Amino acid sequence: MSNVAESYDYVIVGGGVAAASAVKGIRSSDGSGTIAVLGSEPDPPVYRPDLSKDLWLKDDKALEDSSLAGDLESDDHVDLVLDTTVTEIDPDGHVVRLADGSSVGYGKLLLAVGAEPRVLDVPAGPKIIYYRTAADYQRLRAAIDAGSHVVIVGGGYIGSEIASALVQNDVQVTLVLDLEDVQEQMFPRALAASLTKAFTDRGVTVVHGTVAGGGETGSGVQVILDDGTEITADAAVIGVGVIPRTGLAEAAGIEVHHGIVVDDHLRTSATDVYAAGDVVSYPDALLGRRRVEHVDHAEKSGEAAGKAMAGADEAYDYTPFFWSDILDYGYEAVGEVTSRNDMVEYWKDGELGTGVVYYLKAGQVRGVLLWNVWDSVDKARELIKETADKPVEDLDSLRGRIPFG
Repeated sequence: MSNVAESYDYVIVGGGVAAASAVKGIRSSDGSGTIAVLGSEPDPPVYRPDLSKDLWLKDDKALEDSSLAGDLESDDHVDLVLDTTVTEIDPDGHVVRLADGSSVGYGKLLLAVGAEPRVLDVPAGPKIIYYRTAADYQRLRAAIDAGSHVVIVGGGYIGSEIASALVQNDVQVTLVLDLEDVQEQMFPRALAASLTKAFTDRGVTVVHGTVAGGGETGSGVQVILDDGTEITADAAVIGVGVIPRTGLAEAAGIEVHHGIVVDDHLRTSATDVYAAGDVVSYPDALLGRRRVEHVDHAEKSGEAAGKAMAGADEAYDYTPFFWSDILDYGYEAVGEVTSRNDMVEYWKDGELGTGVVYYLKAGQVRGVLLWNVWDSVDKARELIKETADKPVEDLDSLRGRIPFG
């Protein structure tokens, strides 16, 4: 491959947010070390939240505005290589091998390979999209316009965001849920039910069931549920979660357990090999070992890994947050926001108004949902830290601990 050198000081496998942030981290300590960013996608790194948010909701927003490639492309010592598959890592030889048979040597290696969508028995295609990348956004844009009908499979994070974005673009949406309500696995039941009703009030058709099959037809798509229900539409978006891409690490003998295992400096079990972003299982300073699939973590861990690769001795002690905008509502959240935990709710105006939900396990606040409450993520982190040492005995005492603002 002519645009790849034989070796680099730093090789980054992956072309997403964590990879772009890692270059920034490296450059904070090493201004001239050679860097190769080997991305499997055909497009340069983009700020992924825009793919389900601003690119649909802001008329003046274009895909190139979401690019993170500017600093990479302007740096003479960075080679950004796209549409390239790394097939093997050799930690002992300090090389990675590419699909074309060539090898690239490294001084330090970062695995920022992210995660891949879970797939159903519905083959992907131009009109059936497992939504994650810039190319997926472009395919969906090409397949629909105002008045089109899209079937969305999955009512989790990505499914609810895409449903919200398309409804606001005058697209007819059928939403297939395998649970009763949107985001039920994360929100309290009453909140999830209220949000589902908000979707139906905006014209979304909610269908309950599990997908058994489907595919593209001559004029659109067909999705078949396990009860025999057939849904036809112009396009389908499938968002049923992701799986961390651990295969390269496993094959190289690097420790993997629910993700690529790293220490507090984002070092893997292999010498000079680091990992960051969605793929890593890391020791969260507040919550213990966990894996996080959100952009704030990709940015912060990527930059931290880059700094560590360039010699900085700084622990990654950050607890990331995430956010979403759904229809007319928005939230920020931090920690283990799962309805499997105990929950304490405190609402100002009832569900979908303004409220805070505290998620607990054995008296420790493990997560906080800030629904239409802003600038309070640090307060949530402080509460998580405080209750780790002093568990909450009176759950009612949590109500009001984080003000509505």
